[in-house]
Amino acid sequence: MQMIPFDRRQGHIWVDGVFKNWNESTVHILNHGLHYGSCVFEGIRIYNGKIFKLDEHIERLFKSAELLDLKIPYEKNEIKKKTIEITKKQKVTNGYIRPVVWRGSEKMAISAIDATTHIAIAAWSWPSYFSPDKILDGIRLTTSNWVRPSPNSAPTDSKAAGLYMICSLSKHEAERKGFDDALMLDYRGFIAEATGANIFFIKQKKLYTPYPDCFLNGITRQSVIEIAEKLNIDVEEDHYKPDFLKDCEEVFLTGTAVEITPVNSIDNFTFNVGETTKRLIEEFNRKVNY
Repeated sequence: MQMIPFDRRQGHIWVDGVFKNWNESTVHILNHGLHYGSCVFEGIRIYNGKIFKLDEHIERLFKSAELLDLKIPYEKNEIKKKTIEITKKQKVTNGYIRPVVWRGSEKMAISAIDATTHIAIAAWSWPSYFSPDKILDGIRLTTSNWVRPSPNSAPTDSKAAGLYMICSLSKHEAERKGFDDALMLDYRGFIAEATGANIFFIKQKKLYTPYPDCFLNGITRQSVIEIAEKLNIDVEEDHYKPDFLKDCEEVFLTGTAVEITPVNSIDNFTFNVGETTKRLIEEFNRKVNY
C-alpha cells in the first residue's frame, strides 16, 4: 500500500497552542531550524490507544531542546496533555507521534538567540518500519563510510535533526547497494548503531550492546535491557570493534520505529533469527500491548 505524502494528508496538527488543519500547518521558508539545524524532535509509538513511554520521550524532548539552546514555551505536563489530545483528535490507536521543536524566522544568521521557539505535535497511523516479511526473515546491513561524531564536536546526547543528515546519507547508500540499512561506526572505529536504531548482539545467550557515549541511549534500547534482565539474560555494555561480529549468533536493532527487528547479515557476517531474539520480541510485544 502506497503511503499518502505527508503534505497531502487530512486532519489536524497541534502547533504553538492551537490545532491547525494538517495542510495549513506550515512554517516560513526562512526559519532558523531549516537553515541552521536548530531543531529537535521525538518519535513516539502508540499501541492500542496507549502511548508508550510518554514521560520518557517528553523528558528527552526538553533535554534535547535545552542542549540546542531552545526554550520550549510550555510546561512538560502541557505537552504530554496535548500529545494525548492529538492522538484522540486524529483517531490514532496504533501509530506514530512526532513532536518537533524549532527556532523561528526572526533572524537569518548563525546567532538567533532572541528568536522564538516553536513546537508542533503530529500523529498518524503507521505500520512497521520494515515490512512484515523483512522482520520475519531479518534485514541486511552494510557498514557506512560515515561515522558518529564525538561528543565535543556535536550535541550527540540530543535528538537533533542535524545529526540525522549522515544517517540519511548512510541509508541511501545502503539501499542503492541492495541493503536495508547501514551500520555506523563511531569516530574511534567502534560499532555505534544503525541509521535510526540501536543495535544488540547475542553470543551464547548473552546480550551485548555498544555503550552509548556518542549516540542516543534509546528508550526502546533501555526497555529491552530491562526485559532482558527480568528474563535473567546477562547484558554487557562496552565498546566493540567490527571484528566482534564474527562470533555473534544473533543480532537485532531496537528503536521506536523499528521496535525489535532481527538482522540476518552485516556485510559478510551472517546471523540467525534465534530463540533469544524471538523471546525478547515476544516479551516486548507483551509489554507494549499490556
